[in-house]
Amino acid sequence: MGGLATVGLRFSRSREEEQEDPRMWAYAHELFDRFREEIVKKHGGISCREIVGVDWKDRDQVKSFYSGDKRLECRRIVGETAKLIGELLERI
Repeated sequence: MGGLATVGLRFSRSREEEQEDPRMWAYAHELFDRFREEIVKKHGGISCREIVGVDWKDRDQVKSFYSGDKRLECRRIVGETAKLIGELLERI
């Protein structure tokens, strides 16, 4: 999940000998827990492929995905996730 990378970047060390910021793990767990509760439970998966139920080997389903609402659903989920990350980063 890209959101965890964002938390890692915020708390990362610039040199190996620097001490790790323990808040990184707390925020990473919070983000993961909120993502699971607010996104996964609501949409039934963690990836667009799982959520929209497209068989990517079926050409007709793929065409339908790109021309229909399923693609928009993936964008909405990305937006919801970005909002979670933004809320977390505002508190840091």
